[in-house]
Amino acid sequence: MTERDLHRLLAWSSPAYPTGGFSYSHGLEWAVETGAVHGLDDVLDYVTAVLTRGGGWVDAVLFAHAWRLLDHPAALDVLARRAAAFRGSAETALESRQQGAAFLQVTRKAWPHPAIDAFAARNDRAPLAHSVIFAITCAAHGIALNPSLYAYLHAFATGLVSAGVRLVPLGQTQAQIAIARLATTIAEVCTAAQEGQLADLGTAAPAAELCCLHHETQYTRLFRS
Repeated sequence: MTERDLHRLLAWSSPAYPTGGFSYSHGLEWAVETGAVHGLDDVLDYVTAVLTRGGGWVDAVLFAHAWRLLDHPAALDVLARRAAAFRGSAETALESRQQGAAFLQVTRKAWPHPAIDAFAARNDRAPLAHSVIFAITCAAHGIALNPSLYAYLHAFATGLVSAGVRLVPLGQTQAQIAIARLATTIAEVCTAAQEGQLADLGTAAPAAELCCLHHETQYTRLFRS
């Protein structure tokens, strides 16, 4: 990767990029509320489940396919609609779509590219998944798939760890231990997702999915999912 590519990936995957990712916990808030998650190991288990067989895995496979389809607009648009619908609850759909819309809006102003503008014009007002927008942005700017997907998954995982810091709560050192331990998982998911087939795509993390559903009616909460 060039320094230019690295700079862009770091910018787009940074917590400072204004997508509002800090507002979402992907059901983790309910897991903490019920006592299912109450420490470092539990947060690691939850994030690993989401990454390897939950919404994170789905996003990773969709990301890889979207990146490859940049030069095939019709197929890309079909995939984009599928990705926007591939959620098990209203709040995780909101999580993906609002971050996708924010990412697209900011990127078109700060990092413009004709291919991104063309995609936005074709899908005007349609709900768009964060993973798809991130993927086509990387592809349009010529950044290779593997580091692009790794950056996306790293941002996804660290966002959940950050939620754990506020919810459990975890100390900052524990949070960094969690992020360090997730490195191998992120790398494995990144590699496997690039071989993933859309026809076989699905989740196998029912406990995490139920947490997302229960969060919709949680009485007191900090997060939007």
